[in-house]
Amino acid sequence: MALLSGSASFTRFTVEGEIPNNFWDFIAEKVAAHSFQDIDDTMDEYSIGWVSVANMFDSDFAYSSYAAGDYVVLSMRADERKVSAAVLKKYTMKEEERVKREKEIPRLARSVRLEIKERVRVELVRKSAPVPVVYDLCWSLSDNTLLFFSTNRKALALLEDLFRETFDLSLILQIPWNAALHLADEEAVAGLDDLRPALLI
Repeated sequence: MALLSGSASFTRFTVEGEIPNNFWDFIAEKVAAHSFQDIDDTMDEYSIGWVSVANMFDSDFAYSSYAAGDYVVLSMRADERKVSAAVLKKYTMKEEERVKREKEIPRLARSVRLEIKERVRVELVRKSAPVPVVYDLCWSLSDNTLLFFSTNRKALALLEDLFRETFDLSLILQIPWNAALHLADEEAVAGLDDLRPALLI
């Protein structure tokens, strides 16, 4: 829960797109439609969606817990059932040996080995518990800036896709140049064109 912790790393985005006038009704509808769906009691391998910043198990958002003044605060939760490559290899080889002994043959055809590997993978995935990851975000409505409390590239890509799918809005990464354009006054912005890279030798 980086947003509620004492210190955090974050990535800054600009939110681009047209926001409807009935904003909070829009947010309530979209967040509910893309809230996190638990896969603990299913055979699904992956699930991603929105949960409350205060509680990763709250995907109902009682009392509109995502609304904090002029901010939208959410957590993106992704659960995935994973099987390590080493474990998959071990149990695949074990099953191959069993089949060879049962059929009394020295080798298995490639198609049979692939079928065994997929069957073993599905079985191992079914037995494994979903591993959760949770990332917080804070969206300022006054200046359309969003802080995402991670710098992980995979997490950033997941956020951009889920945010676009949920709100039909785009996230533009704020590199230092864009941040300066966004935060500086007109005189400072005009001087940015005269900046040149410096060689520090």
